[in-house]
Amino acid sequence: MKWKLAASLAATVTAGTVCTLAANPFVDVPADNWAYGSIVQLADAGIVQGIDGSYFQGDRAITRYEAAEMTAKAMAHMDKASVEQRALINKLADEFAAELNSLGVRVQNLEDRVGNVRLSGDFRVRYMHQNDFYSQKKNNDDDVDFRARIRANAKVNDKTAVEFGLSTYNIDFDDQGAASSTDQTYVDLANVRYTFSPSLSLLAGRYTYVMGQGMYLQYTEAFDGAQLKYSNRHWSLTGGYGKFKEGGITGAKAGFAALDTTFDHGSFGIYADHFNGALVSGHTANTIPGDVGYHGGWSGHNIDNIYGAYANVTFGGHDAWKWTGDYQRITKATEYEHDKNGNLWGTKLQYGNALMPVSNSWDIWLEYINGDENTYVGAPNFWRNPNLRNNVTSWGAGIDYTISKNLMFSIMQSFASRAKEGPTDPTEETRCQFVCVF
Repeated sequence: MKWKLAASLAATVTAGTVCTLAANPFVDVPADNWAYGSIVQLADAGIVQGIDGSYFQGDRAITRYEAAEMTAKAMAHMDKASVEQRALINKLADEFAAELNSLGVRVQNLEDRVGNVRLSGDFRVRYMHQNDFYSQKKNNDDDVDFRARIRANAKVNDKTAVEFGLSTYNIDFDDQGAASSTDQTYVDLANVRYTFSPSLSLLAGRYTYVMGQGMYLQYTEAFDGAQLKYSNRHWSLTGGYGKFKEGGITGAKAGFAALDTTFDHGSFGIYADHFNGALVSGHTANTIPGDVGYHGGWSGHNIDNIYGAYANVTFGGHDAWKWTGDYQRITKATEYEHDKNGNLWGTKLQYGNALMPVSNSWDIWLEYINGDENTYVGAPNFWRNPNLRNNVTSWGAGIDYTISKNLMFSIMQSFASRAKEGPTDPTEETRCQFVCVF
């Protein structure tokens, strides 16, 4: 990219905002140059500094980091730009997102661009194999499905943002035995966020509720409700109430609270969910006569409370290693012989970091899961099938690789899985998937 092209783009921000031209700081820009006025305005606004403070060097090809720096400074003038000018800056910000992050312009700042509706989405294709799991509906042990999601984010004003999202269910390519009721799209996001102050915000509507920021052992589901969040540089406190829209806990009402803290190389948090005694629908196989609980089932039936804590720690050069731990205590409204209070916990060690915007980035990881009987509740953003995160001790390993920008390939494999109660151990699971974002 030439300096004169970048200057022309960035000049749209400052055009018309300076009544009189300041002195020309560059000795190599004559007064009769076609871009003289724009260059002087850019320099006066601090968007360009030139080389050694004296030379503009308009014919020199600039680096992506130089272009990103100009874009960051142009973003500071967003409130004075027209709709067309904002659209131009948004395109520049999208193009140089990785460099802007490196310069300290956080993604949140990019999302705060006023007057912009941003569309994004993702598409996933995955293959899954586990003996005797998928054969229940398809007469084989394999499953291949896809899911697509699209999101729209809009900034209404400097305090209000709205979000809307559509998602398909996991739809089998081979529809043999697939329930037609699941082959449809549903609204998984429809919410408004109002910011009272930099520290206090309210989120209301339908949004994705995530319990803790650890390994996501339980649900990360569509949730109809509201939450109030207070946050500063070091910690945040969130509380809310609502009803689950999807997953194994559809219709269950829950109140929740979470305290999260951050430090130089990680984070820590505690959380609690209360279900007001609402029964949670679950897997009904192996029902014991005269007993509300389930033996060998994978969903908590009379779930009452979930208490948990998590920790994330990065260490090593350039944060090469990451350790995650997640613990949950699940209590029941009423304890039965095969439906008692229990614990669910896991730990994960990861080397590297596969990032969607960074081609050829990768990571490799090892995890361990330990779950008592009937402690798994929902359908989380977690790769394992239910019988490998409930009533089980199990190891897992995987690798993630970003093939090219916004396209990632992943492989996951469980091993050494053992049932904690009952005579039959679960079979091992293999998954691989492609995910692209746009």
